[in-house]
Amino acid sequence: MNKLRIVVSFITLAFLAAIVLRTDLNALGQSLSRTSWIVVAVCLALVQLQIVLSALRWRFTSRRLGQDIAPMKAIREYYVASFLNQTLPGGVGGDAIRAWRMRGDEPGGWRQPAKAVIFERLSGQIAFFILAIVGLSVWPLVTQTDFGHQLRHYLLFAGALLLAAIVALYVAKPKWATQNALREDLAEAFVRRGAWIVQSTTSAGVLSTYVIIFFIAAGATGTQLPWVACLTIIPFCLVAMLIPTGFGGWGTREAAAMALWPLLGAAPLDGLAASITYGWLSLLGTAPGVIFLAASALKRRPSHA
Repeated sequence: MNKLRIVVSFITLAFLAAIVLRTDLNALGQSLSRTSWIVVAVCLALVQLQIVLSALRWRFTSRRLGQDIAPMKAIREYYVASFLNQTLPGGVGGDAIRAWRMRGDEPGGWRQPAKAVIFERLSGQIAFFILAIVGLSVWPLVTQTDFGHQLRHYLLFAGALLLAAIVALYVAKPKWATQNALREDLAEAFVRRGAWIVQSTTSAGVLSTYVIIFFIAAGATGTQLPWVACLTIIPFCLVAMLIPTGFGGWGTREAAAMALWPLLGAAPLDGLAASITYGWLSLLGTAPGVIFLAASALKRRPSHA
């Protein structure tokens, strides 16, 4: 399965390269060059907020499942995982390494951290799907689109969301947990003692940063999208990133942007430029993960007297 995921990831990159080569490279270059340093600074700041909020959500989930993680350690480990998710095949390697690095010395010490990582990512994905479903529902109203004429598109998007949700739930279900134990853990992490308030608040904050960064990237590359894009085409581009292929959503995100941008009157090339800008800003924003990863490696390296 790992070999297949690696192969599919490189196929996705090849697909992205083919998309780029089929476009007007001069026009694409001009769109990408419009990004100002102010835009870069604002988006990088939003990526830091995104990672910190995600780390605090993970820490809260871990505490509910019985593992207390210091706030700074949670933030540091989330930087590492975010960078690795962007650079390793499959898009989830960083999360697996995050769980492994948090294992204890007791037997089966990786299981509890793995459960917390899965639940934390599930919280974020639920927020993505809710926003996408809301966007799908209001699309005919905010875009003044003939619902009957676009019915096939709505059914296709709804089917894709449902399939992605089923796959996510199947993958997230730990084979080593009984159904009752899993139900108890889900209730403790998401429902009991006000957990739903913390989960929904942090996930909404994280999701907002994703959408705002994409919206800013679109404006920076020359596309003045209406605000309804934050409810419609941008969430669908972000959902495309959740497919566990490629590197950090590259390829699937760009294909989705090129397909969806024309639905709001923009050109496919503009969607490609916005998606590429979003991608490199997100990757650059996780750069502190390299420092934390290197520091951890040096700390574990045996010293020679």
